[in-house]
Amino acid sequence: MAPLRHGLVETAPPRDHGKKRRGRVKEAALAEADALISLPPDALDNILVRLGIRDAVRTSALSRVWRHRWEALPYLDLHFPRLGGDEGAPAGLWSLYGILLRCPGRVRLFHAELDGPYAGRVHDWLFVLSRRGVEILDLSFNDSFPTLPSSVFSCSRLTSLSLFGCAIPLLPAGFVAFPDLKKLTLANVHLEDYGEYQLEEIIRTSPLLEYLVLTDVFIDGEHIREWVIRAPNLRHLTICSENYYGWILKDLTCLNSAVIDWFDNVVHHDFAKFLSGLVQVRKLLVVSFNAPSAMIPKIILCTFHNLKSLKLRMHFYL
Repeated sequence: MAPLRHGLVETAPPRDHGKKRRGRVKEAALAEADALISLPPDALDNILVRLGIRDAVRTSALSRVWRHRWEALPYLDLHFPRLGGDEGAPAGLWSLYGILLRCPGRVRLFHAELDGPYAGRVHDWLFVLSRRGVEILDLSFNDSFPTLPSSVFSCSRLTSLSLFGCAIPLLPAGFVAFPDLKKLTLANVHLEDYGEYQLEEIIRTSPLLEYLVLTDVFIDGEHIREWVIRAPNLRHLTICSENYYGWILKDLTCLNSAVIDWFDNVVHHDFAKFLSGLVQVRKLLVVSFNAPSAMIPKIILCTFHNLKSLKLRMHFYL
């Protein structure tokens, strides 16, 4: 240290250790990113898809090499959950069009929890998704209960379809089938008059269907008409309903498990006839809040060919 006038001593400026540390961290991150970019394309695609679309897009900030890497993904999994802290708006849904414009790959999965302002744009999304060969479609409407556009039936490559809180339109002219559909879940949905025949047609023309859930599916009309659930590859069936809608079960030769959750007014119908369609089941759960005592002998006397587990959850009365 050199002496200065008036007895002062010159000191060296303080070192910014924090800045150097941040620099080293950044350099390490860039080195790691460069190592990742050298992976085989299939491995890198798998990593980016598992990150989720928002984090995959963020990788464009790593370096110039990464800037457009996410746009080369051969397929996208798009999740847009609802965030309570953002006035219920689906997280990131505003960026959907930008993502689809920049990434031409197919959309393997589309999951969105929608509220009123977004429900009106579903038709445009479904049109684009059908052209991108969407395989898994999961739509949940929290407050608006809209009627889905008929373009939902144009998604012919679906393997899984889940709908909650909406009305389902009539089948359009020229509807063929969902030939690859393996899972169908309908919860709190509404169908127009003769909607039972529409469900029958969808199930009948889905030869690979393995998993079927019908929970609070309401059908218009004053008269109950019998219709058939025929699915030779079905492995699980859930029917939860406050009303009887004339279900008949046939050709469920592969059925492994079933959950039947009915109100007492449903059980009063020909329950024995309904049970005859479940004779192949291995695991059966029957739930009824107020079960008539006559219901128990019908279950016990039914001849089940492969039954390994039977559970009854009900409040008995005379």
